[in-house]
Amino acid sequence: MLANADTNNQAPLTSTWHHVDVLWQADQTRIQPGLPYYQLSPTWQMLILGDGSPTRHLQLLTGEPTEVDVIDMSFVGSEQDNAPDLIKAVPGPRLRRQVWLRTTSGQRLAYATSWWEASHVDEYLQNRSLPIWASLSQSRTELFRDIRQVFCGQSEALSKAFDHPGPFWGRYYLFWHDGQPLTLIYEVFSPHLNQYLGPVSSNLQPTQVS
Repeated sequence: MLANADTNNQAPLTSTWHHVDVLWQADQTRIQPGLPYYQLSPTWQMLILGDGSPTRHLQLLTGEPTEVDVIDMSFVGSEQDNAPDLIKAVPGPRLRRQVWLRTTSGQRLAYATSWWEASHVDEYLQNRSLPIWASLSQSRTELFRDIRQVFCGQSEALSKAFDHPGPFWGRYYLFWHDGQPLTLIYEVFSPHLNQYLGPVSSNLQPTQVS
């Protein structure tokens, strides 16, 4: 259910979000030059390691507009909220937003949780049902996508939601605007994207790719 945020509420809401149990992860230093193709194929690396909009990429892959189902908008105050430590870069008190990204025909392609400074979220998400990329594009907001970690893991909740046993690949990153961290975003992608991107791992060697 969608929880309405109330920054005047003294007790932060306690609804949870779908983080994965990590099997493997790599930090910014390790992912900067790219990963071995036997671990993550070139096409999947373009999606996960690229600094473009995932909602735009998903639209181009599927040929359908990417729509957003907002499932949670919760005031979490200054709590860690079981988030990556990088959440401390986003000033509190904070608002947590959870969404499913899907095609117009209903196929879920990704899950995302983001944390925002509660006092400024309305400046950037005037229409909270729009993808973040669409909202920020409307306001001509210039951003830098700072990818900090890529991971692979399991999640019972995501297995049910994506109708797939996993494992699931994802990432988290900061959006920067005017030299300040705007939001922390945690994204997990459905393995059903294999039908557009091919297998997650590849037997290709880097020298075979121009």
